[in-house]
Amino acid sequence: MRIVGGKYKGRIFRPNKKFKARPTTDVAKEGLFNILNNRYYFTDKTVLDLFSGTGSIAYEFLSRGCREVTLVESNFTHYRFILDVLESLKIENATPFKSDVFKYLKTCPQKFDFIFADPPFDLNRFEDVPDAILDANILNKTGLFILEHPKEFQFLKHKYFKEVRNYGKVNFSFFER
Repeated sequence: MRIVGGKYKGRIFRPNKKFKARPTTDVAKEGLFNILNNRYYFTDKTVLDLFSGTGSIAYEFLSRGCREVTLVESNFTHYRFILDVLESLKIENATPFKSDVFKYLKTCPQKFDFIFADPPFDLNRFEDVPDAILDANILNKTGLFILEHPKEFQFLKHKYFKEVRNYGKVNFSFFER
């Protein structure tokens, strides 16, 4: 896993063999952050990274200067990896939680400018993820929710859907309130 931009650009971290997450590809991350870089200033933004896995997307936001990033991951091995990377980079404005995402959404005390979710592609009721997140009312009024998903899922008819971008097997759907 490589950080593709910002102050930590080029840093490489290797998850161990027990890792089950499917990290977002470098090509997809570069494409996503090219879009975001052209639309937003990151310095005052807060980010929620759900189903964090390696934490790859959170590190990209942090590397670009976001004010605060929260990571939520239920797998202990993945959570431990995130803690190790944050410590290695000496990042102090990130808060990782080892929690089930859906339980976290019910108790989340704050709102975010960006919410990124990369659920396991075989997650039961994957198609319900946008509503679970948007109904939690944790996205700021001018915020952006980004869902990474396989091409088998389409959200074009969702009432908050704005656009989709495709990078090989990776799709990003964008939602705004």
